[in-house]
Amino acid sequence: MAGLTRRDVCKAGLVTAGAAASIGLPGSPAEAAEAAGPAVVGQKWLSKRLLEFTVSSPAMGRTLTNRLLVPPGWSASAKRTWPVIFMLHGGNDTYVSWTRSTDIEAFTAKTNALIVMPECGRSGGFTDWWYGGKGGTPRWETYHLTEVRQVVERHYRGGPHRAVAGLSAGGYGALIYAARHPRFFSYAAAYSPYAATLLPGLPEGMLAGMQHDGLNGLDMWGPPWFSPNVWPAHDPITQAPGLKGTQLYLSCSMTGFDGPFDAPGQEYGARNSAEQLAWTTVAAFSLRLSPLGIPATRHFYDTGTHRWPYWQREMHNSWPRLTKSLGA
Repeated sequence: MAGLTRRDVCKAGLVTAGAAASIGLPGSPAEAAEAAGPAVVGQKWLSKRLLEFTVSSPAMGRTLTNRLLVPPGWSASAKRTWPVIFMLHGGNDTYVSWTRSTDIEAFTAKTNALIVMPECGRSGGFTDWWYGGKGGTPRWETYHLTEVRQVVERHYRGGPHRAVAGLSAGGYGALIYAARHPRFFSYAAAYSPYAATLLPGLPEGMLAGMQHDGLNGLDMWGPPWFSPNVWPAHDPITQAPGLKGTQLYLSCSMTGFDGPFDAPGQEYGARNSAEQLAWTTVAAFSLRLSPLGIPATRHFYDTGTHRWPYWQREMHNSWPRLTKSLGA
C-alpha cells in the first residue's frame, strides 16, 4: 500500500583502536566507513532519463537503491549543475513508487532539474533513530540530506538549490526536513501528509503501529513521556518556525469520502480513514502557520481518499510553483 494507513500512523582494513589513535585513523570498520562517506556501488539506466543507483550508506549500515530522473541535456560530465528535487514516498512502499504509480517521468520531461526518488523505508523513515541517546541505524535523515545529497552532487551534477515533495508519510518527511533544516529547501510540497506527531493519541498510536510492524517504536524517539525534548524536535507543528523562508504547498481531502477518482461502489476502507487522519493533522498544522506569518498555498478539497490518483493531481498542481522556486 503506497501511503500510511490509519494503523501505520496510529502507529516515517581493520585496525585496533590504539593503532588507529596513534596514526589518526578511524578505530572501527563502522567509523572507517563513516569517514569514507557514501559510495555508489551500482547503477542501471531504465530508460533514457530514468537511472537506478545503489548507495553503500554508512548512515544506514547497508546498501539502498534509489531512482533519479535527469533533465533535458543532462550529462554526468557537464560543467554546469542542476537544481535537485527530492520526491519522498509513503509508508509501506519503496523508491519505485513515484515512477510506478504516477506519470512523473512523462510529466517532467521538460523540467530542468534532477528529480531524486530515494528509498525511505516502510516505517520510521524520516529520522535518525535515537536509541535512548546512543544513536544507531537507521539514520534516515542523515542518509537523505547528507549522503544522497552528496552522491547526487558528486556523481550526477546536483547543485545547491533544492525542493522537496512527499505524499502521506513522505509528506511528513518533506515538512519536517524543511522545518529542521531552514532554507535547505526553497520549496516543500506535502500531499495528504501526516503533519503532526504530538496531537492527542498520535504518539501512542504511532508506537502501537510500529510494534505491529515488528519494530520497537521506543527505539526511534524514546517514550514520549520520558523523552520530552526528542518528540517535539520531530513534530512539524512544534518545528514550524523553521519553515520561514520556505515556500509551502499543502493539500488534503477534508472528509476522506470517496471522490472523483474513486470507483462507485468500491470499498476503500482504510484509504478513507487514513485520509481523515491526515486531515486532522493538516488542519492543525495549517492553523499553526498563520500566527507565525508563514504563507502556504493550500488545496483542501471536499472529497477524495488516500490514493495515488489524488497525489498525482496534487503533484501536477504544485509543480509550476515548485519549479519556479528553483528556476527550473
